[in-house]
Amino acid sequence: MENASIPLTSQWEIFCQVVDNFGDIGVCWRLARDLAASHRLRVRLWVDDWPSFARLCPPAAAADPAEGFAHLGVEARLWCKPFPHVEPADVVIEAFACEIPESHLQAMAARAVKPVWINLEYLSAEDWVGGCHRMASPHPRLPLVKHFYFPGFDATTGGLLREAGLLAERDAFRHGGRAQWLAARGGDALPADALLVSLFAYEQPDLPALLRAWERGPRPVVALVPEGRVLGDVARALGRLDLTAGDRIETGRLSVVVLPFSDQPGYDRLLWACDLNFVRGEDSFVRAQWAATPFVWQIYPQHDQDGAHRDKLEAFLARYTAVLEPRAAQALRDFWLAWNEEAGLAEYWPAFAANLPALAEHAVRWCEELTAQPDLATGLTKFCFDILAAPR
Repeated sequence: MENASIPLTSQWEIFCQVVDNFGDIGVCWRLARDLAASHRLRVRLWVDDWPSFARLCPPAAAADPAEGFAHLGVEARLWCKPFPHVEPADVVIEAFACEIPESHLQAMAARAVKPVWINLEYLSAEDWVGGCHRMASPHPRLPLVKHFYFPGFDATTGGLLREAGLLAERDAFRHGGRAQWLAARGGDALPADALLVSLFAYEQPDLPALLRAWERGPRPVVALVPEGRVLGDVARALGRLDLTAGDRIETGRLSVVVLPFSDQPGYDRLLWACDLNFVRGEDSFVRAQWAATPFVWQIYPQHDQDGAHRDKLEAFLARYTAVLEPRAAQALRDFWLAWNEEAGLAEYWPAFAANLPALAEHAVRWCEELTAQPDLATGLTKFCFDILAAPR
């Protein structure tokens, strides 16, 4: 579908509630920007946590949430109670099973031409996802139909968020801007054989064991740690009361550099600069795959759903390692499970580190395979426009 197929006057809106700190809102903010930039849509983004949104979109910090904020073609609004009276958009997206306010549902039902209503689901590699993708679900009371839309890793799903030109920008950064970027963040004058690691994670009680392994290991490790939830564990592991942006600690073969929390383009550059990326949740998980370098995924725990997160982790591990050489596949699996189960990191790190060259080659191949599929915004836009254009 060409971008010109969607009229500029088409209005879309996305509802997002913050569950995983920045992960949920990060996906929605990227999607909103991509719909506006690549598909010429007018997009309204509803967020229930303005401070979290402002950390990802710094210009929003100076805006009045009650009045809304326009940036990069997106109108951001605070999702508050009572919900404001606004005309529903042509396409209404509820992200990650959040519930649209009842008053807005009633307004949607009152429209002569009913909006396309999408439930944008969490990303999963589980086999059942393809069978549920695009499934329709009529509302039990109102003349509305919701469609479930699943991001995913193959043609039976909606694909992954990937902005136009993202990979070309990544390659240009690596060829021309990486050294300058590192120098500005205290990563200059690295040992020639240093392993450059980014560490963005939830709390990790077993982190001291891994940092000791890095401190005493055969290869220098430089860990770039953005401000976030894992920073307290890093500080305790290093015997510090706290750490702040700009701090640099040297201990044995390990150097730790604390970075300020950045916006999303800045975080992409962090991933592109490093040899290995520790990521969490959904947004950084996807961005690590576009970085085409080895990564370690910490899945968001869902303890209230009988460990559903473990099923999702196992499903992705099976898919990601399916064509990987057995020794490298086992090393990756062992270390990822140790990272998510918060035990055994020092035990499984040596084998994982030894297989990083094979994992680096695999990451490039995996990225190329994903790139051959349509991106999430393009697939979603076509799906919704087809419904809008059909007689109803």
